[in-house]
Parts: sequence; C-alpha cells; structure tokens
Amino acid sequence: MPVLSPAEIRDANIRYHDAAAVDYDAKWSIDFGPLARSQTRRKLEKALGGPAPAFGRALELGAGTGYFALNLLADGVITQATATDISAGMLALLKGNAERLGLDIETVRSDAESLPFADASFDLVIGHAVLHHLPDPARALRECFRVLVPGGTLVVAGEPSVTGDRLARAPKRAAAALAPLWRAAIGAGAATRTEHHRNAGELADRSLEALVDIRTFSPDELTRLAGGAGFTRVAVRGEELLANWFGWTSRVLESTAAPGEIPWLWRRFACRGYLALQAVDRRLLEPVLPAGLFYNLMLCAQRGEC
Repeated sequence: MPVLSPAEIRDANIRYHDAAAVDYDAKWSIDFGPLARSQTRRKLEKALGGPAPAFGRALELGAGTGYFALNLLADGVITQATATDISAGMLALLKGNAERLGLDIETVRSDAESLPFADASFDLVIGHAVLHHLPDPARALRECFRVLVPGGTLVVAGEPSVTGDRLARAPKRAAAALAPLWRAAIGAGAATRTEHHRNAGELADRSLEALVDIRTFSPDELTRLAGGAGFTRVAVRGEELLANWFGWTSRVLESTAAPGEIPWLWRRFACRGYLALQAVDRRLLEPVLPAGLFYNLMLCAQRGEC
C-alpha cells in the first residue's frame, strides 16, 4: 500500500464516500425500521454498560447516511442531533433519509479532526466506524472532548480490532474461493464491474476503498488515545465474532453475484443467520472473551465534571 499524506487520505475519503453514497444503504443493509432502532439502542447500551439515559444535544462524527443518529433520534434516545461527515454525498443521502422519516437533524460538512462547534456544545458524541478512516484519531478524540459538556459522554463503535481483522480474513478468502459454486447453487450470474457504477470516474473512486481503511486498533490503544485526549472512565468492549465471520462470508459471496439475481430466500437466510449469531456472540462470547478477539471494538468515555 502507498504511504499517503494526511491531505491525500482526506481526499481519498471524500472521493470514495461520495461515490459509495449511491448505494451505501443497500450494500450495508442499512435500515431505519423497528429492528434497526432496537439494534442501535442495544449497541449504545452495550458500549455504555447499561441502559441508555435520555441525551439532549448529540453530535455524530462520520455520520454517513445516518444509521446511528437517525435511529437513536427516532427511538427517542436523543432529542436533538447534528450529523457531520467529510463527504457531501453522504450528507445529502442522510438529509434525504431524515426527510423521509420525518426527523429533524442538522447536517454539517466537517473534518472530524477540526470540528466547527463551540466548546461544551453537546451532551453526547457518537461515531460508528469512523476513527479507522482518520489520519490523526488522537486529534479527533481531543476535538470530541472539547465539544462535550463536562460530564458528557463519548461512544464510538464499529472500529476494527487488530486481531479480529486478521481472523476475518479466513472467511473472506473462503467465500471468494467458493463464490462460483455458490452462484451456481442459487442460480445467479456473476456481477459485472460496472453494474452499479454510473461512469468510469465513479468506478475509479470506489477503487479507493483500500486507501480509506487505514488502521486497526487494539483495546489498549483505544484506551490510551481516549485517556490522552482527557477522557475519564474509559471502557473498551468487543462485539461480533461468529456474526462477523458469517456476515463477511455472506457479503463477499453477494458481491460476486448480479444483485438482481440473488434470491429473496438467500437474503432472508443471510439476515436471520447474522442476527442469530449476533445473539450468540452477545449472550455467550462477549461477556467472557477478551475484547481484542472480536472484529469490532467500541469505546465509551466520559468528560469529567469540573
């Protein structure tokens, strides 16, 4: 992989996420119904280590199309939301999702490492799968600390762990090797490279994906970064092991097939299988295994009272 400067990483993030916004929700099965609201609340409460209180002003970093903020807003966990992202394309989709859901949310195009908000502006700062895209996550965490009120809470989820990412390579490779047999079994043809891309420029921008996933974390590293930013009561938890392996297997298989030819029964199986294994992880594995074994890490930290 080439070594990029911070400016080049930011440019790659903008270009990739602007292009990916076109079918981002479909690719990652992002939804805003009752199940999704339940999932996001459970994720937040897992990070918090208990029931979620009512939060007033909330800020989401790297909000994408709004999965985290909009579901928490719809569920009543937060009452006022601001969403930031470096990608104008993602924010446009987020705004459309909010309008469709009848939700009021402010959108601000912003780099997570330089937030355009006054000190002590928010009660909660949230992020999902955002820190691993950033050239300087330590600086972003310092900005989170700055914009939180004293006693405010930071929750960042969906950050890939060093060990979990390595473990996930096996199901990805296996799925890629088995894809032709899988397509034959379900009666689907192979996907073409330009199937979902409107032009050659967009296809080139989507090829930047390998340049935007620039880091993984250990639990100790996330703890150290949060403490260095000034946070107290720092906790790092892991989530999804079996569900992650199953999910990556399904996604890699599906990425090789023409989308319109994947049967509904397969999609139903993939969704239900993922949710079932997620429950196994949550009830049996997450309470006893080290956080670093899981694919995703979640960070919860508090800005201490004055």
